[in-house]
Amino acid sequence: MSGMSRRRFLGLAGGAGVLLTAGIAAPRLLRPAAATGELLTSEIPLPPPFQVPLPLPPVLTPVSRDGGVDRYEIVQRAATAEILPGVRTPIWGYQGIFPGPTIESRSGRTTVVRHRNELPVPTVVHLHGGRTPPESDGYATDLVLPVDGRYLAGAGHAHSGMADPDAVVTTGIRDYTYPLRQNAALLWYHDHRMDFTGPAVYRGLAGLHLVRDDEEDALPLPRGERELPLMITDRAFAADGSMRYPSLDPSLRSVPGVEDAYAAGVLGDVIVVNGAPWPVAEVSANRYRLRLLNGSNARRYDLALDPPAPLTQIGSDQGLLAAPVQHTHLTIAPAERYDVVVDFGAYPVGTEVTLVNRLGSGTTAHVMRFRVVRRDKEDSRVPAKLSEVERLERATVTREFAFRSGQYNGRHGWTIGGEPFTPTKVAAQPRLGDVEIWRFVADLHHPIHMHLVQFQVLSRGGKAPSPQDAGRKDTVDLRPGEAVEVIARFDGYRGRYMFHCHNAEHEDMGMMATFRTV
Repeated sequence: MSGMSRRRFLGLAGGAGVLLTAGIAAPRLLRPAAATGELLTSEIPLPPPFQVPLPLPPVLTPVSRDGGVDRYEIVQRAATAEILPGVRTPIWGYQGIFPGPTIESRSGRTTVVRHRNELPVPTVVHLHGGRTPPESDGYATDLVLPVDGRYLAGAGHAHSGMADPDAVVTTGIRDYTYPLRQNAALLWYHDHRMDFTGPAVYRGLAGLHLVRDDEEDALPLPRGERELPLMITDRAFAADGSMRYPSLDPSLRSVPGVEDAYAAGVLGDVIVVNGAPWPVAEVSANRYRLRLLNGSNARRYDLALDPPAPLTQIGSDQGLLAAPVQHTHLTIAPAERYDVVVDFGAYPVGTEVTLVNRLGSGTTAHVMRFRVVRRDKEDSRVPAKLSEVERLERATVTREFAFRSGQYNGRHGWTIGGEPFTPTKVAAQPRLGDVEIWRFVADLHHPIHMHLVQFQVLSRGGKAPSPQDAGRKDTVDLRPGEAVEVIARFDGYRGRYMFHCHNAEHEDMGMMATFRTV
């Protein structure tokens, strides 16, 4: 870790949380950090970048549409995929592919997804960004056991959620019901099993879920082949082509967590977009809508175009902004989404435009490339007004939560309010319909995700939010030594929900908590 011992690094991390709670500035050493995590390097020769065409995940066809309900079926199973050219990589995938198939839904029309678990371990499906009833939200202990029934009882299951008396456990199959009473937005679904989210998502259990509505459809935004969903992840590969991940228990059955060197987060050396390494997309000299998702476990990106061009942000995690915001670059933390329009008409035909990562170096400095290959008629524009976004102002309660280093299961871990995750402990009980302010303080980088609600960022470091904080969000990126205030209305459903760090290694090692709407 840049010449600093891991023990001293973690000691500073924990100390920063204590200082933050006391209202004292964090150590200066922590502030410049661009990332939280340790690089895992590949053992196999890596291909040159910009050789593989950008794949687009297939859109899943419903098995039925009746009574206002669209029904889908997904099988979770082991498979192999060609991520690196000519190399077969074992994966766990929804429908056996990585990323999983994309689901497209209409706002206000119920989607039911039946998941069948043919993997050797339990799973949990969370629709990230969904306004979902608690029984379908993917609480980390609401397990779907493998369909073959061979998952044996044992002490290890305490780490998998079997020790939670309120857990709803099924065998083989589970129907997840999504009423989708929410704005059009890019959501995503992924495994959310207690203690093992990081390695399960790393192996491939993630997919996109697009929600459409009439408001968005009425806007003259780029659409069809000029709308590109981009799930950006990072991976490392072993000599045999498998994905490298430093699990303490590679079977993902009993012992949670990663090797000590990677406790702060796992960073891969291959940037993968929609399942392809550093892909290339051919585009016309027109406006394109890029639906950006950071699906990485721990890596943050600072995205920009080379040669430079504006990134016109039109949406955030939870849908359209009130008005577009122009950026020269965008920092995106794990689980955050940005909806941006890029005008490739600003480039001459024949130009190669690279999406770069300003926080990366070597193989992680580039994300993908666009080739401007033709000029077509332009039929889109970005209007000055996009949506009505209600500003939340009056709150009934203000709560504070500190995210910092600590102990989990007798090892180094991560805590909220000084305590690691316990399913039976409730950290907050907002009343249904109330508006509350939650203040998050951090020792290191922590992208904080709240289930059920969408929130607005009120302040960052005691100052106004950054331009990137605009709109309705469900994940906010905290920097080292920083405090961020968000405001949310807790409406929709009564029940048990989660909030947690979306650095997957942090959440697996304790950095989750429960709130219950009452």
